[in-house]
Amino acid sequence: MKNLEKIREDFPVLSRRREDGKPLIYFDNAATSLKPRQVIEAVKSYYEDYSVNVHRGVYRISQEATDLYEDSRARIARFIGCKPNELVFVKNTTEGINLIAYGLKWGPGDEIISTVMEHHSNMIPWQIVSKRFGVKLRYAKVRPDGRLDFEDLAQLVGKRTRLVTVCHVSNVLGTINDVREIVKLAHENDALILVDAAQSVPHMPVNVKDLDCDFLAFSGHKLLGPTGIGGLYIREGVEEDLEPPFGGGEMISHVELECYRLNDMPWRFEPGTPNIAGAIGLAAAVKYLESIGMESVREHERELTAKAFQALDDIDGIEIYGPRNPEDRCGLIAFNLRGVSGDLVAALLDEFENIAVRSGFHCAQPLHKLLGIQSSVRASFYIYNTLEEIEVFENALKRIKRELGK
Repeated sequence: MKNLEKIREDFPVLSRRREDGKPLIYFDNAATSLKPRQVIEAVKSYYEDYSVNVHRGVYRISQEATDLYEDSRARIARFIGCKPNELVFVKNTTEGINLIAYGLKWGPGDEIISTVMEHHSNMIPWQIVSKRFGVKLRYAKVRPDGRLDFEDLAQLVGKRTRLVTVCHVSNVLGTINDVREIVKLAHENDALILVDAAQSVPHMPVNVKDLDCDFLAFSGHKLLGPTGIGGLYIREGVEEDLEPPFGGGEMISHVELECYRLNDMPWRFEPGTPNIAGAIGLAAAVKYLESIGMESVREHERELTAKAFQALDDIDGIEIYGPRNPEDRCGLIAFNLRGVSGDLVAALLDEFENIAVRSGFHCAQPLHKLLGIQSSVRASFYIYNTLEEIEVFENALKRIKRELGK
C-alpha cells in the first residue's frame, strides 16, 4: 500500500494511546471500519452548511442540498457499476435484505435457496418469510475446506426456486464465493439472486453488471462511511417484482384517499426523510477509496492475510477456519487457540497489546455449529493496518499461550 503512513494519519482514532502508551491495533474491520477525517468533515459540513431537507424545497439551500445528496448517490452507484436510479439508500445491508424479503410477491410453491455460511442478516429474514408466506427455505452445504458446496447448491436450485441469496464473502471463513457462477445457475432456472456484499464491496472491486445479479446489498459503515447508511442495488426492470414494504412520503408520485401511484426508482423504496448526512458521508468514503484504488486495497489485504497466516501457523494449537490460500479469501481470519475460550483470547489481546478483535459467533451461529465449535476469534484487516501490527499480534498470541500454559 503506497503512502500507508499518510493513510493512517487520516484516521483520528489511530492517534489514541492507552495509559501505558500502547497504540490501538484495530483488527475488527469486518464488524465496522474506522472513519477518515474526509468522511467526518463531509458529514460535519452538511450539518453546518446545509442542515435542510432534500427534494421538497424550492428555495436555494434546499436545492443545493438535494444536488449534493443525489450527486452522492451517483458517485456511489458508479463505485459498484450501476445507474443512480438502480441504487436505493438503506440503513445497512440488513435493511436492504429485509426490503427484498418483504417486497417480493411470494406465491404458493416458491422456494428460497441460501447457504449455511450466511450471516444471520441473510438468514433470519428468510426464516420469517418462510413461516409467514409458506415459502420453502433450503440451505446449500459448506465443504470442510470452507468453500461453498456448489454441487449441492446446483441440486437445490430448480424451477420452483424464486430466489437464491448468498454472501459474496463469508464474514467468518473469509471465503470468496464465485458469484458469477451462482448467478448463472439461478438465472438458468429463472430465479432471482440477491448478493450480500457487506464483506466484499469495502475490500475488492465489485461491479454489479459484471456479476449480473438482480439485487446486491452493502453497508456504508464497513467501508469507511457513517453508520446508518447503506446501499441496495435493484437491477433495472426487476423493481416491478417488488412491492415497497414501507409507505409514506417521498415514495409516491400521486395520492388519493383510496389509492396512490408509486414514485420512480429509486425513490419508491425510500419513504420519509432520508439519511442525508449519511449519504454524503458515504460518498466521501467512496471518493477516498477510489483515490487509493480497490485493486490496491485488495492487494494490501492479501499481503496482510498471508503474513497473518504465517504468524498463526507458527503457533502450536491454533486452528484456522476457511480456505488456506489468501487468494481465495478476503482479509479476515477466524481461529481458536486450543483449550482457551475465544472471549478470553480477545480480552487478553486487548489487555496485553491494545489489539481489538472480535470473538463469539459473529452472527453466524449455524456455521459455527457446522464447524463443531462454540465460538471463534476473528481478526479482520483494512487499508490502515500494517505488517508490523501483525507481528505484535503474533507475539501477543504467543504470550497468551505461554502464560496460560497451553
